[in-house]
Amino acid sequence: MEVVAVVRRGVVRRAVAAVSAALAVVLVAGAAGTAGAAEGGPEADVAYHGRVSLAAGRLGILLIPENQGPAALPTATLRLRLSAALADRQPLIEGCARVGLREVVCETGALPEHGQGRHIGLALRLKERPTEVTLRIDTWWNGGATDRNVHNNEHVVLALETGDVYAF
Repeated sequence: MEVVAVVRRGVVRRAVAAVSAALAVVLVAGAAGTAGAAEGGPEADVAYHGRVSLAAGRLGILLIPENQGPAALPTATLRLRLSAALADRQPLIEGCARVGLREVVCETGALPEHGQGRHIGLALRLKERPTEVTLRIDTWWNGGATDRNVHNNEHVVLALETGDVYAF
């Protein structure tokens, strides 16, 4: 059994399911987002900005989701994918869930038109102490909204194990 996140109406909830069920959740969430966009859902420009640092086997992330309009979104879910495995036990803030060995998803909270969602701060423990970690950030679910500018919500950040802060 594997712990996976079930996303329903933008709320991240923990559920226990078999690996095949995890695949079904991802397929259903992806199909729902695609279907909403094809049916002419609201248009919103979701963007993520923040900073990342790596030191002593911990990846620190401060992330601020934004909506540059033209429509407000009740919520969205962002995905963080790491090049290094997470530690087995991973305390996460409310609204975030682990969805794999190297992935975490977090709810953004309401994204008002031309406004910010909740600030997301994570201190992710890693299984080993790598010299570098690549962090990939993207939108996992946006409620079927159309986003014509995905360049500001898809980021790849390389963090070296120096404790230095890298902005995106």
